[in-house]
Amino acid sequence: MSLRLLLRDHAQRAFAIVTNTHALIFRHSLSSAGVDTQGSGTNITSSASKCMVEFTVLGDIDLTDYRVLRSSGVHGTLGLVNINADVFLCVISGAIRVATVKPNETVQKILSVDFYCLNKDDFDFELPGEINPYLTDSVAPNGSEHGRGKDPPDPAFEHPCLELKKILSSGTFYYSVDFDLTNRIQDRSSEESAFDIDRLDEAFLWNFYMIDPLIKFRSRLVSPDRELLDASRILTSAIRGFVLTITIPTSLSPIRAIRTNLPSTLTLISRLSCRRAGTRFNSRGIDDDGNVANFVETETILFHPSGLCFSYAQIRGSVPVFWEQATGLLPGQQKIQVTRSPEATQPAFDKHFESLEVDYGTVHILNLLSESKPGEAELTARYTYHVRHSPLNQEIDLSATIENRLLESQFDFHAETKGPSGYEAASMVRRLIQHRADEFAYFLSEEGNRASSQSVQEDKGLRLGAAVILQQEGIFRTNCLDCLDRTNLIQTIISQMALESFLKHRSGHPTADFWVRHSSLWADNGDALSKIYAGTGALKSSFTRHGKMSLAGAIADARKSATRMYINNFADKGRQNTIDMLLGRLIDQSPVHLYDPITDYVNAELKRRINEYSISDTVQMWVGTFNLNGRGSSTREDLVAWLWPETNKLQQDPQIVAVGFQEIVELSPQQIMSTDPVRRQAWEHAVRRTLNDSSRKHSAEEYILLRSGQLVGAALMVFVKPSVLHKIKNVEGSVKKTGMSGMAGNKGAVAIRMDYANTRLCFVTAHLAAGFANYEERNRDYRTISHGLRFQRNRSIEDHDSIIWLGDFNYRIGLSDDRVRQLIKTGDLNTLYQNDQLNLQMVAGHAFPFYSESRITFMPTYKYNNGTDDYDTSEKARIPAWCDRVLRKGDNLKQISYTTAPLRFSDHRPVFATFQCIVNDVNQSRKERISQEIYAKRRSDIGNTTANARANDIDDEDLIGYTSIAPELPPASSDRRKWWLDNGLPARSNAKPPNERSVLNERRPSNPFTPTSQADWEVIPRDTSKQRLMGNTRNHGIAGAIADVDTRPTPPPFHSSQLFQATPNSVRVQAVAHEPRSRPASQASTTSTSSNIGRKPAPPVPKKPALLRRPSEQRSSPDGKDLRNIARLSSNVPPAGRKTSTGEPKVDHSPRHPRRITPIGRASPSTQQDTDELVLPPGRSNASTQHTDGLMDQDDEGATAIPSLQPQRKS
Repeated sequence: MSLRLLLRDHAQRAFAIVTNTHALIFRHSLSSAGVDTQGSGTNITSSASKCMVEFTVLGDIDLTDYRVLRSSGVHGTLGLVNINADVFLCVISGAIRVATVKPNETVQKILSVDFYCLNKDDFDFELPGEINPYLTDSVAPNGSEHGRGKDPPDPAFEHPCLELKKILSSGTFYYSVDFDLTNRIQDRSSEESAFDIDRLDEAFLWNFYMIDPLIKFRSRLVSPDRELLDASRILTSAIRGFVLTITIPTSLSPIRAIRTNLPSTLTLISRLSCRRAGTRFNSRGIDDDGNVANFVETETILFHPSGLCFSYAQIRGSVPVFWEQATGLLPGQQKIQVTRSPEATQPAFDKHFESLEVDYGTVHILNLLSESKPGEAELTARYTYHVRHSPLNQEIDLSATIENRLLESQFDFHAETKGPSGYEAASMVRRLIQHRADEFAYFLSEEGNRASSQSVQEDKGLRLGAAVILQQEGIFRTNCLDCLDRTNLIQTIISQMALESFLKHRSGHPTADFWVRHSSLWADNGDALSKIYAGTGALKSSFTRHGKMSLAGAIADARKSATRMYINNFADKGRQNTIDMLLGRLIDQSPVHLYDPITDYVNAELKRRINEYSISDTVQMWVGTFNLNGRGSSTREDLVAWLWPETNKLQQDPQIVAVGFQEIVELSPQQIMSTDPVRRQAWEHAVRRTLNDSSRKHSAEEYILLRSGQLVGAALMVFVKPSVLHKIKNVEGSVKKTGMSGMAGNKGAVAIRMDYANTRLCFVTAHLAAGFANYEERNRDYRTISHGLRFQRNRSIEDHDSIIWLGDFNYRIGLSDDRVRQLIKTGDLNTLYQNDQLNLQMVAGHAFPFYSESRITFMPTYKYNNGTDDYDTSEKARIPAWCDRVLRKGDNLKQISYTTAPLRFSDHRPVFATFQCIVNDVNQSRKERISQEIYAKRRSDIGNTTANARANDIDDEDLIGYTSIAPELPPASSDRRKWWLDNGLPARSNAKPPNERSVLNERRPSNPFTPTSQADWEVIPRDTSKQRLMGNTRNHGIAGAIADVDTRPTPPPFHSSQLFQATPNSVRVQAVAHEPRSRPASQASTTSTSSNIGRKPAPPVPKKPALLRRPSEQRSSPDGKDLRNIARLSSNVPPAGRKTSTGEPKVDHSPRHPRRITPIGRASPSTQQDTDELVLPPGRSNASTQHTDGLMDQDDEGATAIPSLQPQRKS
């Protein structure tokens, strides 16, 4: 499906990738970085580039301002990359179909890509010229390839993404919009060829660095939008390597037993790992994470139109030790150097092969290095040393069968092909690996078949898709020095061996033309991989293609060798830098962060309001495990003590019962390779009979079998109440073998998963490796099961909300037999548990990480003499241990009980546990309604400020949905949003005192976060005089003023006639001849103590109108015009009644002043007059002063009260 790429130049630059129904819009963010966006959980550093993204329906946006960039359209996007602080969008502009793996599963080769800058238009020009897809025609000095006859562009005008364009347009990258190309068929869902972005294998996803921001954005979308984005095929996952399909005509089809008129297809897919990607001499050996250079997974796929699908996988990779090789123009100069000691290399070596063992099963190493060349011989010796010391190479004797998970074979390719037979002698490798190849088998599935089962979910009509007939149980890991020429030839032979084995079982008769097509396909594969790693096509490809080495082929190999030498010495450095840039490994590279201001906010709000659209329910569960020791005749035993124990009534009638058995059959060599369902069915009937008999006895609802599964001796069965069946869906089962390198089922696991309402439950019963000292083997079994067991749609065990493991885990107690039995007699379970292997491994994080186990209050469950309560008294004298366990994982699980049952017909004791599980039942319609409401409100709040916004003054940080740091606090403010103005609140503070006598405490620090013991408010007594309060406030502050307030006589009555009858002699006023230049001492002290707080200056003192002033207040300066000293006169009027220490008022008898009372501690008027000018403090809000004549001075709107200026009358 072709997509349209649109650009809007003004007002805000934006790009849109448009389908017929939806659009994905990008816009660079202008705001600074360094914030954590809502719901993303990603902290954006200052160097990260931020972009807004929006996925919306076409009808909701206006695209009139956009113009079409490419008339031919694009095929998808590879992601975003940040180069020199500029963000570029990479789109696939040219592609061609090269493979059809199965019907509706196609693969496209990328022919060309284009980069468009999101934040500027400086690079809005086409990259110069078309990119030559052939890497070796011409190589520039910087390592980039150019076509013949073309000069490299001027670096001053070079596009920043030119080198990335060249490598992505080189014809070595492939993608598919139909299925997951990063995983082989065996690892993909057998239900459909579903394209699940969540399951992409990052090891083979070469555009992971660029597409990861879009994958994270996708994960934050609601489920319907996520599905629409996937269906749009906008997001693209690309691998690097080789993909090609060859059509096999019906007349040449190797499978002729099934007649069809359609051709078969033979496909080869090679996936090059990007974990340690690089060029030949820049990427060698292994790294500390266990990744090796030139690691390639190659899959041969044969699909027959009848629905039969064959798949066989192989891997290649550099020798997994730390080694380097210098470049040189002469062969002798390319010396190999091992850079680490064996002890320092072993941990990385073990990581590499443990990862391979989890992904592929048993690994067989096929080493093709020469024993005669010193450098290769040294690598071979180190390789053998590490294999011998690997934990996977420990031989364990299981029923006369040697189990080994890591095997090694040496095949000196040069020595074997040195004779007259030439490269034809390479076929001798067949005898070396034939036996192991037969054991590994291959993957085979057939469409149209449906698994038959009597379980409930099949009764509902659940279709299982293609039936898996056989699975590949191991893999060959082939290597030479470069893993190119010799390796490709040997892998061709191994692929042919697997196809021959498959066709032999299907009575197929391949023709010579069929094998010619097969060899030609592998020759093309070798050339493609060699060009990527070494710069030229593969050597020996002439023999691979035609089955013989010609003179022309030898000359071509000589030319390729010379070209390789030039490229490796002069070009690989630049190519390596480009690869590192593509993978985001450069020091100055930072990822691009995407956020959607609406979707991120909606998801966060939905999570916060989950209780509005979901209902929590408590489900009672009973889980039990029992190792039967092969006692098949015990199905008639009474199981009530185990299945229906004497507990509280609620726990006696659980909705879900999960029963796990081990060793339901004797694990003989004849039994471990096959599964007999008869014994499992007998135990199903016994358990169901016991449960329903007890249910009828207690008048409870009976049980039905939901699903069961079996792996040789291990079985798991789940029973449920019919009343809860309507809440259960998506019931699936799976098994994983761990015995004999994954080939035998004597050890392994059986798992059943389900969706109970909207909670995902998973039950796993496991039988792990036996042996007192084999705890590391048991740890590996756990990892193999946890990583390798898969349900439909590639679900793993960890992809569930609640997980319960039950079974015989075989972990022992690390004490001597005598010591353990002595502790059992004394009942010292704590000491026993402290030495329990499972407990120690869980604490160390080596097994069952993040799982929990309730406290063990019962005696060890293994090993008893059958029919008794006595521990083993045989010659082997097994040490008692807690082999049988129940572990849980999930925040919604609460374990109620954990104990054993007294059933004595086995050498184990059954263990059971009861749980309460909180499940969520989501009302999808209500959730959708709330989501739409939140979406609409959010869009109305931010308006058009989305990725499609046009305004130039948008601050993108304002769109980020900040959350408060505490529930009682508002969210953080921004330039556009101020929480104190939300919901129509006034701009001024609406704080009110708790009562009429409370005033703000001025001694409290102005910084509200400064620790202090001061209260917010102070209470003033009722008999406080405002005049006295303000007079003392000037010298003593508020506290001093309150302490100094006392009752004083009211001033004489005021007569309005005095305004015109007063003479200058009636009141003697001392005028100040000059304006004071400094503040009084009391004010200076107050200012100095409060200056650190940073308060605002006091407001100016209001004055009365001249007509309302008393005659004494109208006294002016000698010129009759200066009234500026009236305030100073008022400051000299002290409150009455202030007494000295002797109890008498202090009287000032100065002849120049009227008689007045001066408080103690206050400077005399004559002193203040020459030095200071006092400023009246503000009065209390809403206070009033009552005068004897009935007039009242009202304090309105924060006005300060003016004390009376009437002088004292003479006696």
